[in-house]
Amino acid sequence: MGVDLQERISLSENAIKVLEKRYLKRDKDGNPIEKPQDMFYRVASFLANADKKFGASDSEIEETTKEFYETITNRYFMPNSPTLMNAGRELGQLAACFVLPVEDSLEGIFETVKNTALIHKSGGGTGFSFSRLRPKNDVVRSTMGVSSGPVSFMEVFNAATEAVKQGGTRRGANMGILRVDHPDILDFINCKSDNNKLNNFNISVAITDEFMEALKENRDYNLIHPNTKQPVGKLSAKAVFDLIVDGAWRNGEPGIVFIDKMNYDNPTPKVGAIESTNPCGEVPLLSFEACNLGSINLGLMLKDEDGKLHVDWDRLEKTTKMAIHFLDNVIAVNNYPLPQIGEMVQNNRKIGLGVMGWADMLMKLGIGYNSEQGTTLASQIMEFIDYHSKVKSIELSKERGRFNNFEGSIYDGQDWLTKKYSGKSAGKITDDMWADLDAQIRVHGIRNATTTCIAPTGTISMIASASGGVEPLFGLVFIRNVMDSTMMMEINPIFEEYAKEHGFYSEELMKKISMDGTLAHCSEVPEEAKKVFVCAHDVSPYWHVKMQAAFQLHTDNAVSKTVNFEEHATREDVAESYVLAYENDLKGITVYRNNSRQFQPMNLEKKDESKLPEIKAVEETVAEEQQGEAHKCPECGTILGYGEGCYICLNCGYSGCS
Repeated sequence: MGVDLQERISLSENAIKVLEKRYLKRDKDGNPIEKPQDMFYRVASFLANADKKFGASDSEIEETTKEFYETITNRYFMPNSPTLMNAGRELGQLAACFVLPVEDSLEGIFETVKNTALIHKSGGGTGFSFSRLRPKNDVVRSTMGVSSGPVSFMEVFNAATEAVKQGGTRRGANMGILRVDHPDILDFINCKSDNNKLNNFNISVAITDEFMEALKENRDYNLIHPNTKQPVGKLSAKAVFDLIVDGAWRNGEPGIVFIDKMNYDNPTPKVGAIESTNPCGEVPLLSFEACNLGSINLGLMLKDEDGKLHVDWDRLEKTTKMAIHFLDNVIAVNNYPLPQIGEMVQNNRKIGLGVMGWADMLMKLGIGYNSEQGTTLASQIMEFIDYHSKVKSIELSKERGRFNNFEGSIYDGQDWLTKKYSGKSAGKITDDMWADLDAQIRVHGIRNATTTCIAPTGTISMIASASGGVEPLFGLVFIRNVMDSTMMMEINPIFEEYAKEHGFYSEELMKKISMDGTLAHCSEVPEEAKKVFVCAHDVSPYWHVKMQAAFQLHTDNAVSKTVNFEEHATREDVAESYVLAYENDLKGITVYRNNSRQFQPMNLEKKDESKLPEIKAVEETVAEEQQGEAHKCPECGTILGYGEGCYICLNCGYSGCS
């Protein structure tokens, strides 16, 4: 073994527990047979050995193994969970999620049901657009019967998902999308008004530019038959928009995706149009494409200069380039559940490098999440990552060849990067630098059709002891109930250190903060600390959207982000956020109003210590009835489900994949 495995690696107690329960190899009795450093080496070695396919020598592979291993064990970068779990193991399925086509025929529909079952068996989640299906009561010429419509067939997919446990541990996760101009759009918008229906689906309406124009002008818009492409009716854009808003206000669904904005950035339009996304909505994919994701831990991309922290741009550049190399190797060695997926992924080679620990970075730098300084830094950080991800992808193209569908892509003689980013620099990367990349792409091509995507990170942020994705913290202090009914206070370590250094830390104050998680109502806390240590409900919807937009500008795919609303927020508040999201060129938006779901297990704002034993009893009862280990929300600690998969937290609205 050319890499010295560190006897001790910097992992929190919670991270080690997560690894032991879900990631490490086990013997036939279920006992772990590898340590965390063994797992990290297994992943690093397996991915580095992919370089053999491209002519690397043994010594070069050994050096790459060392680089991958040290970057992951230092928690600078984490690949998505399937890669950590399955790299170098028999299953070999390293992708988290997939998009499958749903054709307008009984044969096509049930072929997709079968393929969905195979994907869920391998541990993946699935996204679908049901927009190709004819509306209900439409005549089926082959039988002279009538169609039951998209929502009816979604119930078939839901039932199949219920029957197939994902990876042998849990039911799979699905995204269902329908275009706003489909004749059955009203049925779709209302299909999850009952929280007990379609529980294996997240749903989103695909909003078009034409619809948003009709909304702006307060007029009707056309409903289009998916087969004939002809108008078959009209609806009021305002009435439909209000119905979508009402559903989101009531229980967070449906979400919305701006499908035309997604297709504007579709890198391979000649291969097909984007119709759907992965279950959490941040990866727009063609049919038979897969998610291939990883995240940089921004909280560790800092350096101390003269007693003050600054962004470590050199470390960020090095980590970005290493991560792109790693993710391209994932494509080379992945064992895909369907041959069509393997072919499509190899031809487009889409990867999605994102970030986690954004809230950590801001707090360490003393910058408020809801500030111009915060959104400006977000733009600089993501522009820097996007630029250097493209630099590395061009280098890989020189060595390994451009992606197969490069011809006819947005990069093929289009000067795409100059066109997209000219005049939009956040300060670190100039227009000339983007133009130079376009010139290199004309000569050498680019290896990956996309390079950046911001996922919610789920349990990999727990492993890295980082805040989730680009979200603010949900709370600074929590009281956790442990197995022996002991109440444990959990304090964000960055805040705890700050409070002690600035002389306002006390056990009594921490207990007070734990009642709602934030500093907003604590007179004992200095105003400067309140500006820096803001939580999700301290951030107005305006700043939630502006932060997402700051990251979206330099992200090829989309940005996973939840706009958290207080319980008293109105439908008008939700509507304003949707319009603001569209005007800021977001590709989708998820909102969650506190307490808007039935059976919400925990609520920070109304937390009562006397209720904690009851919560514990409920959790243990559920645990007995479910199979697999409890997966807790990394933001607020609520139990989300059991085993690996994609979840939406019923307490704080956090969405993520473990």
